[in-house]
Parts: sequence; structure tokens; C-alpha cells
Amino acid sequence: MLADMTSPEPGAGSPTPEELTGAPSTNGAPDPLAAASTASPRRVPEHVPDSPNLPDPTPNPSAEGLRTAASSADVRRWRGYLTAERAEAAVYRDLASRREGEERDILLALAEAEKRHERHWLDLLGPAGAKPTRLPIRTRVLGWFARRFGSVFVLALVQRAETRSEYATERDATPQMVADERIHAEVVRTLAARGRASMSGGFRAAVFGMNDGLVSNLALVLGIGATGVAPGVVLVTGLAGLLAGALSMGAGEYVSVRSQRELLEASTPDPLARTMYPHLDIDDNELALVYRARGESPQDARIHAERSIRNYRPDAVQPRHLTGEYEEIGSPWTAAFSSFGLFAAGAIIPVLPYLFGMSGLPAVFLAAGLVGVALLVTGGIVGILSGGPPLRRGLRQLAIGWGAAAVTYLLGLAFGTTVT
Repeated sequence: MLADMTSPEPGAGSPTPEELTGAPSTNGAPDPLAAASTASPRRVPEHVPDSPNLPDPTPNPSAEGLRTAASSADVRRWRGYLTAERAEAAVYRDLASRREGEERDILLALAEAEKRHERHWLDLLGPAGAKPTRLPIRTRVLGWFARRFGSVFVLALVQRAETRSEYATERDATPQMVADERIHAEVVRTLAARGRASMSGGFRAAVFGMNDGLVSNLALVLGIGATGVAPGVVLVTGLAGLLAGALSMGAGEYVSVRSQRELLEASTPDPLARTMYPHLDIDDNELALVYRARGESPQDARIHAERSIRNYRPDAVQPRHLTGEYEEIGSPWTAAFSSFGLFAAGAIIPVLPYLFGMSGLPAVFLAAGLVGVALLVTGGIVGILSGGPPLRRGLRQLAIGWGAAAVTYLLGLAFGTTVT
């Protein structure tokens, strides 16, 4: 052991400098570096991090030394990291099995990178790393989400996990591992952005529809109920508000998305205009003005116009097709039906107590409680998909919804008292 090494006694039988260093000393004089290395026990320098965010860039002690001095708490912590790395690799492989092309290759590369971190913890654990680890329930749940809701939901969760990696404060993690986790988070963020863009239209309509149904109908039901009318009146009012709001949301979303697509179509170059190129006078035409209007300089526009006319081929003209901007907006019918259905699904919740014959304060408290749970769920989902803290997003939704309902309830109480 290094701690048992002591300097040799001088005198007969003492090792020569050549024996200590394996090479002859200069001019027969003892090598001071070799003598210093044997004069006192070698000590491992204490680990003093010089950055609050990254581990000390100086090399850690050897894995053998760490294993010797490792406590049971260290072993448990290392095994936790090992399990997490294996779980993340399994999630990446599961997602890759459902993708194709470049995205599949990227996910498989991330899974291989997690193996590199896995080897680090295996080296520290030594024989303790041979003990099999079970994938946590979270990994199996993520796989279920990927099969049911698509990869964007899982990628958003993985992005959050990579961003919140504990390696930045872990003394046994290397600076390379900390940097790797940050880069992994950016890769996952980019992959998730593709899915977020494609679902933005329908998802926006779904979230707004559900929240509007929850908040507006809760406020309506509580406001009417606070006036003291019969429970049957509250029920009919809630159902009428459900139908009116759902139709309004669906129609409004259809008109909004359809108008946005028509606006893009009006701004998209018409490919059929290229069929007129053969009929243009190559020396006297206004095609260069088209390219100047698109931002090119006069000289570049003139060269571009001449090249377009000379190189025109009828088979190169393609009909107008949907681009990425169209995909980001989404289908108007999808947005309309999503808004209608989810507004109705949200608006029915505060009506449920009255559907089952409840009245008075018990119905009010139950309606507010059911809507509160639904607002927490929708807010949490928005937080997960946006990469934010789900609890904070859920509490924000809850505060807004209950605040609006409280205002209308107090107004209903005041109005009912005045009428009485």
C-alpha cells in the first residue's frame, strides 16, 4: 500500500539512485527527484473544487484507491448513477426502435454515449458493479408513454432529466461527464423541437380548449349557483355553456388556422409562373424585379433572372406543396375538432356534481376540487412538454382558474343578495 511506504535507511544495503529510478544519475550524483519520491509517503491531494458548477479538473484518485476508501453510502450512490445511465440508454434505444433515418442514428449514438458513463461507474464499483440492477419503473413508464403518446413527450422528459443532471456537484464525476450531459440535453432539445413544431397547432388548440372549458364553465356554474337559483337551473346553464363554448372554440379555431394557411399560400411563390419563362424576352423582361423584391441586389437579381430563363426545363416545374410552415400551423379541421372536444371535456367537469343531484356548498366545493385537479394535470403536461417545472406550471394554472371562479362566485353572491 502507498500509505506503508517509508524512506530507506541510509547505510549498507541502501538502494542506489540507479536502483530507485531505473536509470543512472547524472555525474554519479543522487537524483534529487528520485530521492524526494522515496523520502516520504506519497499522499493523494485533497479534492478542492475550484468551480461551483464543475468538478475539479485535476484527475481523481485511481478507481482502485476510491474502491478501497469507498463507504457503503458511496457504493449506493454510484449504483444509483449506474442504474440511471442504463435507464437512459434503454430509453434512447426504445425511442430509436420507433424512428427512422437520421433521428434513429442520433438516438442510438446517445445510447452508446451513456455506455461510456456506465463504464466509469463500473470501474469505481469494481466487484459491486457486477450485481445486476433493475431498470426503474420510470423507464418502463417512459416506454409506455412513447408507445401511447409519441416520442415528443418522452424526449421532453429526458431533456429535463439531462438538464438537471447531478454530475455538476458530484465529486466522483469527471468534467467530461458534466459536459456530456449538457450536450446530450441540447441534442434531445433539438429532437424534441421537431415534434413540438409538428404538434404545435393541434396541441395549442387542445390546451387552450381544455383550460377554457374548465375555467369558463366553472366560473359560470359557480356564479349562477351563488345567486341561489335551483340546482336544475345551474345544471341547464352549465350544459348550455358547455355546448355554446365548444361550438365557439371549434369554429374560431378553424377560422384562425384556415386564415393563417391562406395567408401563407398568398405569400408563397407560385411555381406555375415559371412556365412563362420561355415566352419572356431574355433582354427585356421584369423577372429580375421578382428577385429584387425578394431581397437580392440589382446585379444578382439580373444574373439570377438570366440564368433562370436559360436553364428553364418544363419537367423541373413542381406543383405547390406543403412546407414546414404549413406543418407547424397544422390542419384547421384537426384544430377545430381538438378545440371542440377538449373544451367540452373540460366544461363537463364542473357540471358533474349537479348531474348527480348535488346542490349548495357541497356541489360548489366538489366542482372546484375536480376542476383544480384537472388544471394541475393540464398545467403539468404543458410544463413537461415545454421543458419547464411541471408543478410550477400546474400551480399557475390552478391559481388562474380558481381566481376567476372566485370572482364570479362573489359576484353571484352579491347579485343574489341584491335581488333577494
